[in-house]
Amino acid sequence: MAQVTEKRRPISDQIEENKAYLNDRLGIGSSFDMGVHEFFVGRTRLLLYYINGFADSNIVTQVMRELNDLRERDVQDHLFDQLYYKYIPYFQLTKISTTDEFMDKLLVGQVGLILDRYDTAIMVDAKVFPTRSPMEPDTERIVRGAHDGFTETLVINTVLTRRRLRDERLRFEIMQIGERTKTDVAVAYLQDVANQELVDTLKERLQHIQIDGIPMAEKTVEEFIIGKTFNPFPMVRYTERPDVAAVHLLEGHVLIYVDTSPSVMITPATYFHHVQHAEEYRQTPVVGAYLRWVRFFGIFASVFVLPIWLLLVMHPSMIPDSLHFLGMKEKGSIPLLAQFLMAEVGLDLMRMAAIHTPTPLSVAMGLLAAILVGDVAIKVGLFAPEVILYLAVAAIGMFATPSYELSLANRLIRIFLILMVGFFSTPGLMIGFLVVLVGLAATRSLNTPYLWPFIPFNYKAMKDIIVRIAVPRKNNRPSIVRSQNTSRQ
Repeated sequence: MAQVTEKRRPISDQIEENKAYLNDRLGIGSSFDMGVHEFFVGRTRLLLYYINGFADSNIVTQVMRELNDLRERDVQDHLFDQLYYKYIPYFQLTKISTTDEFMDKLLVGQVGLILDRYDTAIMVDAKVFPTRSPMEPDTERIVRGAHDGFTETLVINTVLTRRRLRDERLRFEIMQIGERTKTDVAVAYLQDVANQELVDTLKERLQHIQIDGIPMAEKTVEEFIIGKTFNPFPMVRYTERPDVAAVHLLEGHVLIYVDTSPSVMITPATYFHHVQHAEEYRQTPVVGAYLRWVRFFGIFASVFVLPIWLLLVMHPSMIPDSLHFLGMKEKGSIPLLAQFLMAEVGLDLMRMAAIHTPTPLSVAMGLLAAILVGDVAIKVGLFAPEVILYLAVAAIGMFATPSYELSLANRLIRIFLILMVGFFSTPGLMIGFLVVLVGLAATRSLNTPYLWPFIPFNYKAMKDIIVRIAVPRKNNRPSIVRSQNTSRQ
């Protein structure tokens, strides 16, 4: 209870009392970046608190210049009101009455003014965030279209969204999460379109997050929203593209923006949300449909090529005479199942090595891995040539999956099916596939069926997934989001 009282401590009208308390809490004198400047306006003593490098020096300098130019006769009465309404040349000002709120705003980059004989402080929102330019995200590149992307700064991300969606009914409701990090999290939705029940559910779950901090940003928030689960499949979709975010807002989805993260969370999301890409909508419907089918084939290959080929090799009689070349000519020195597992682990090691290798050395690392793992391993008999071939096909399909999270989940399912085939042969493949299908059908993401529109089946929505329909013909929003306004006309 003492801690609650301390956090609600009001600002005193005695400046020395405020100075002693704030200097102790903020670490003035021990933290080099935390500063306080003392000066006078007329005969009134003021304290200006700031974080070095977090506040715009030009704005602070202009404010200080204006205040220092004031004469005593200009501010004889009601100094606080005169500063707030007249003499501070800045439009983003806030009145603060508690020390806790004063420190919270100071720690996000604002500048605070404490006045002697006044129990209210003035906050000047002159913060400047360190940021990078809105570059195109590496995982969502396209040939045609916009090449900007979200950054790690929340304000820039909201501006990039509003640039594409200039609707006064677009809402960004912000809150802070984390007792120590106080990370800004915004819930974005179209007021007259989004399902209000989903909006309220997300806001309630966000407000009930109790943790000291979320330095891992959106991923930590997702785990609190979705809850504890061992399901490897992603329950929400991420995007770093403002145009993709705007499209989903128009469809009735609710988005979550987290400061310090360039990824925006899209809710609700189904399995088929993760298999679509912006490139399909930057081409004609026919070309877009072709690209989508090729991508579907790649996703299918990444999951089923290796288990099915392993089954055929274990039972050569199942291979038709016209497809006899699918068999195995050289088995290698170790069991086939062990070859697959070693190759899968080796592929992950190469992927992680490529991520952690400096760019100038990544090409050399790739050539080294290809020569050692691919060529030498076959020559010494460690791997059969067909294992490397079909693993490469599966890897290409995995990298063609638009969602990085879905590609990792598909890899785990592939390993599971390989193990089921290796131990239980044909029944193992059938049982494994059935377990995965039933598990996905029973999965719900924020009360949304994960396999919709396949299970439960919706012909119109399923046709829109299989065949890329022209945008002028898509007059209604997806029924799965349960939007307030279903018509897009």
